[in-house]
Amino acid sequence: MSKYESQFSILSEVGTIARGKSKHRPRNDPSLYGGDYPFIQTGDVKHSSLYITEYSQTYNERGLAQSKLWKPGTLCITIAANIADTAILSFLACFPDSIIGFIPDPEKSDVRFIKYCLDTYKLQIQSISRGTTQDNLSVEKLLSIKLKLPPPPTQRKIAAVLSAYDDLIENNTRRIALLEKIAEEIYREWFVRLRFPGYEQVTFDEGIPEGWETIQLGNIVEDIIDYRGITPKKLNSDWQEEGISALSALNVKKGKLIRLEDTKRVSEALYEKWMRKKLDRLDVLITSEAPLGEVYILPEKAKYVLSQRLFAIRANPNKVEPFYLYYYLLCEMGQYELTSKATGSTVGGIRQALLKKVEILNPDLVLQQRFSSIVEPMLESIHKLWCRNNLLKQTRDRLLSRLISGKLSIEDLDIHFPPNMQDNTPEAQR
Repeated sequence: MSKYESQFSILSEVGTIARGKSKHRPRNDPSLYGGDYPFIQTGDVKHSSLYITEYSQTYNERGLAQSKLWKPGTLCITIAANIADTAILSFLACFPDSIIGFIPDPEKSDVRFIKYCLDTYKLQIQSISRGTTQDNLSVEKLLSIKLKLPPPPTQRKIAAVLSAYDDLIENNTRRIALLEKIAEEIYREWFVRLRFPGYEQVTFDEGIPEGWETIQLGNIVEDIIDYRGITPKKLNSDWQEEGISALSALNVKKGKLIRLEDTKRVSEALYEKWMRKKLDRLDVLITSEAPLGEVYILPEKAKYVLSQRLFAIRANPNKVEPFYLYYYLLCEMGQYELTSKATGSTVGGIRQALLKKVEILNPDLVLQQRFSSIVEPMLESIHKLWCRNNLLKQTRDRLLSRLISGKLSIEDLDIHFPPNMQDNTPEAQR
């Protein structure tokens, strides 16, 4: 048990807190954007781990004039759209009033600890944000929550332990991004720019290498697994609290499986009734609508149920390499083909019959196999890093609740602090 004495405080008692600024209307006025000042939005916070290191938009001088520049070390807390996501600025940046900024008083709080503490209060914060029409978190509502805070030296020790996990996760995430970029660049170099090995000796006919052909998807696959219309009710069953995950279009994004912790679950018995055809290694998952065309290749055989708006494509290896098919569908040519076959005036979607008619530029199979021999080890490494990150997150989250609550005592431990936590100045908290 912990020996330290905690106190309950609101954020304004241990630092300064204020909403971001974005006064100009409309907010998307192009004249505000395209300068040197990072403009952080709720999505940037959501997709960050401990620190915000990436952003998609910038303000120019006009944009800055109607906003505010926040210092590195500011904790960003989202209060609209995705509520109660948190991350720390690692650079000077602006953000709108859908984000609250918290700057710690180093004599009273550690910004990393406050971030982790708020993460444990996330469900409580979201519950007080619910409205009749739209969820929203105000500064006043956020300040209604009293946080259990140990003395600052203990806060810093807890933050050092937890941030070590986040540092490992971030390093692995960067390695994943690099491997993904390299694999995709090889695909583009060989099959888009057509500078594949030996291209100088190949004859081209109207821009297409000799031996390559355009063929419909249905002619080069073994199977398209499609259980989109099935529900537990139709199989005289129901969802379960625990069990096998049911994947939908919401779980496939940018070549990854996401939000698996939020999936609905089925029992083993229902899985057997539902998935008469089981998923296999190197099956390509593809969303049929909302959104159309997100793809993911299964790195190993896995137990999943296919549910809403999701196909699984099984390549015929005698006609097309699964890795080539995956990258073709992931990149521009495949995306264009999918979109061109879509139906629906508002939400574009594709039926299985039309999916089979999607045209694939199918290169020489030997070249595809050579491509696969290069990218397969990369995708295997990506999967191992992804699994490692999941384990790190699970361990961190188990420690998080025990450390924040004081159930696990570390105040007497000699913790090694990283260089940027060697003292308790504001600079050390950046």
